[in-house]
Amino acid sequence: MADGIGVERTDFVTIPTRDRARAVTFYGETLGIARNPRAHPDFPEFETGNVTLAVVVPEDMGIPFSALPPGQISLRVADVEEARRRLEAAGVEFRGETFDSGVCKMAFFSDPDGNGLMLHRRYAPYAEVPET
Repeated sequence: MADGIGVERTDFVTIPTRDRARAVTFYGETLGIARNPRAHPDFPEFETGNVTLAVVVPEDMGIPFSALPPGQISLRVADVEEARRRLEAAGVEFRGETFDSGVCKMAFFSDPDGNGLMLHRRYAPYAEVPET
């Protein structure tokens, strides 16, 4: 199987929730991510520009709930500190201080279900990774 399975791209990342309405409010209003109006109401989707975030209640599909680990989904923002300030003002709690790796800044937080998210921004010349 040297040629792999022919993956073309990642269509969506599933975000588990125990409370669909609360998750929709968090992703749509608190984070301000555009909701996909064509998505099924039981499976709300939010468009980040390159990957769709699909909110699901795992128990509805017979799967036990398990939150995503810290930093599992990295959300690129123009200014990590400003985005963090705005989210903190909205009541979002962050895990530790903003981390500067020398290549990027990262700030870790969770959604209301405990799913690990991160605000992220790479520095130039690392800002855009060329396609291979």
